[in-house]
Amino acid sequence: MSFRFRRSPSKHAIYTRWNGEAQLVVGVYVDDLVIIGASCDDIKHFKKEMADAFKMSDLGLLRYYLGIEVRQSARGTLISQGAYAAKILERSGMAGCNPCQVPMATRLKLSKMSTEPLVDATAYRSIVGSLRYLVNTRPDLAFAVGYVSHFLEEPRKDHLAAVKQILHYVAGTKSWGLKYERKKEKQVQLTGFSDSDFAGDVDARKSTTGVIFFLANSPITWQSMKQKVVAQSSCEAEYIAAANAACQGVWLARVLAEVHGSAPSVPMLKVDNKSAIALIKNSVLHGHSKHIEVKYHLVRESAEKGQINMEFIRSEEQL
Repeated sequence: MSFRFRRSPSKHAIYTRWNGEAQLVVGVYVDDLVIIGASCDDIKHFKKEMADAFKMSDLGLLRYYLGIEVRQSARGTLISQGAYAAKILERSGMAGCNPCQVPMATRLKLSKMSTEPLVDATAYRSIVGSLRYLVNTRPDLAFAVGYVSHFLEEPRKDHLAAVKQILHYVAGTKSWGLKYERKKEKQVQLTGFSDSDFAGDVDARKSTTGVIFFLANSPITWQSMKQKVVAQSSCEAEYIAAANAACQGVWLARVLAEVHGSAPSVPMLKVDNKSAIALIKNSVLHGHSKHIEVKYHLVRESAEKGQINMEFIRSEEQL
């Protein structure tokens, strides 16, 4: 049976169908479907089509999905993981802990070569793994959780102390989530921010990339990850971060175009390092860039083709 849907070539879990001006979008995860549409009649018709073809359960308006709480209103949608966060605190014995204001101490430096006593590795991995899933709705936790994830193999007392600070922070922010407001504009701006520290990993001397993208002023994707190579300067570290962000931005623009049926505005990427921007816009290889792996030069090609725009942002305004 054909339901006349078109699968997104860039994201195979997304299917779209048009009925005149009305659009239906279906997200698939294993045997769970999330149906999105502007017309209630179209949604009801599709659910009837599915019920006629398969044995299925209609759970109604989306309120809970894969541990994520969803609250919808005429003004927009709010997603959070408050109940899941409470379970993490309960399982880790931190349900009644005092909240703190930040997830990680400023300028904290931890090492795999720590001489502190070993802690229960299974418990450590369980807590960190749970926190990693919480990051799905909490970009403010991305860096801290990514940092403590470096010590899963042989966690020690100082590593666990950093995890406990994250839990103290979660205790005071359980209800936090993401709000997506309804917009009247048919075309909205996709804006990304990329940043990097320099040699922040005291063991491997690698830098950490941070990337976040906003659609209509709401965050839709984010990541904090250790770079795969050792950068020789802050400029190079920022260049590598921008390259990762450019890949994400080009892909997001493609997915949005496939879902909406029209090309969105060119993504804007904001970088707080003028040297990195100059390196991106200058395609001539020289001593400062000839050693950089070829895959990171995709950011230059994306900028040259107009697939992404670059803009300088002051460090104090960087996210």
